[in-house]
Amino acid sequence: MPVYEMRAEYDTEDGGPAGDGAVRAWHMVQDGAATGLCGRGLSPAAAVQPEDVWGTPQAQPFCHSCGALYLRQTA
Repeated sequence: MPVYEMRAEYDTEDGGPAGDGAVRAWHMVQDGAATGLCGRGLSPAAAVQPEDVWGTPQAQPFCHSCGALYLRQTA
């Protein structure tokens, strides 16, 4: 069974490096990857959270596409 975790996508529109801004969205990734289930490339240095935080306020805002694919893969 695959292992999942959530990885942050940062709001970098202010021109700052990834990690300096607010979290734009949390994405679900598989096995420590730097690509969300939705296909979005993420920084390998981005913050991570365990998959059991998914569905809680700490995981907001969450990528809707990753959420749908996560449910399909784990249900």
